[in-house]
Amino acid sequence: MLLSSSSSTITLVISIFIIILCTEALVKLPENESIPAVIVFGDSIVDPGNNNNLATVSKCNYPPYGRDFQGGKPTGRFSNGKIPSDFVAEELGIKKLLPAYLDPTLQPADLLTGVSFASGASGYDPLTSKIGSAYSLSDQLEMFKEYIGKLKGLVGEERTSTILSKSIIFVVQGSNDITSTYFIVRQGHGDFASYADYLVTLASSFLKELFALGVRRVAVLSAPPLGCLPSQRTLAGGVQRECVDNYNDASKLFNSKLSFGLNSLNTNFPLAKFVYIDIYNPLLDIIQNPQKSGFEVVNKGCCGTGLIEVSILCNRYNPFTCDDAKKYVFWDSFHPTERAYKIIISEILQKYVDGFF
Repeated sequence: MLLSSSSSTITLVISIFIIILCTEALVKLPENESIPAVIVFGDSIVDPGNNNNLATVSKCNYPPYGRDFQGGKPTGRFSNGKIPSDFVAEELGIKKLLPAYLDPTLQPADLLTGVSFASGASGYDPLTSKIGSAYSLSDQLEMFKEYIGKLKGLVGEERTSTILSKSIIFVVQGSNDITSTYFIVRQGHGDFASYADYLVTLASSFLKELFALGVRRVAVLSAPPLGCLPSQRTLAGGVQRECVDNYNDASKLFNSKLSFGLNSLNTNFPLAKFVYIDIYNPLLDIIQNPQKSGFEVVNKGCCGTGLIEVSILCNRYNPFTCDDAKKYVFWDSFHPTERAYKIIISEILQKYVDGFF
């Protein structure tokens, strides 16, 4: 039994060593600092397949999703290829892909370098996750607690504590709350400013729970320019399908309140780093100035007609899907392409990484 345990430990160490050797960091960290893992909570932007076996329409483990992924395989990632969480892990030199926590092929070594708990169609608002039949943030937190228990079993209490405190945790939520829950369900029950305050309160409570579990470095992403998503242009952008001002204004108001809320948390929890990450302006810049990055199409997705298709409407039977997704900012009507994600993640990591130390 002792021999078996030792063999398992050696195999685990070798697996981690191979992962590190095969992944070269593209982002320079401060001297004597390290990031052992990337851990992600959120929605479809960073869901690598946690929804695959969930009874929900908010999943995409079928073609043409994953068309440009390794081997052209659909994994449940809401894009043609890699998603932001993959690029974060890769650029930090941790590993090439960040797996879904619920991936049935997940290996022990994967746990030590991070996973994603994200679930497509979820949000800060519990109603958002209920509407989308997704794993709520509360569900994701329970998975995280289970994950911590597994880590302790693998490497002990002390090493687990180090992994939790030195890893970067990414939280990506808010888009579904705004586009679906507020504008479709809650709009008649109060103004958006009040709803944004509610979302920030929920976000702050979640971050406090992460702190209580030992987390110390957290990146919280802003809402994107939601009015410029192809789906919102189609639904509310008029005949010309222009960017929708009231959706973009909602994003900006939520973002300002979220940034203020994180500043307050940093004051009250000086041992932690809660870093606000602006993705609104980098994505808007690509949409408004596509030629700078070599994009040609900004107002519709590659999949299908690109006007409204997302999830089950983006499927192999749609004859209108584009041939070259590299020309498009958006893969479907809601999610950017792998190429757009790579550009944005490279930019924000270079800009914000020092804020975690």
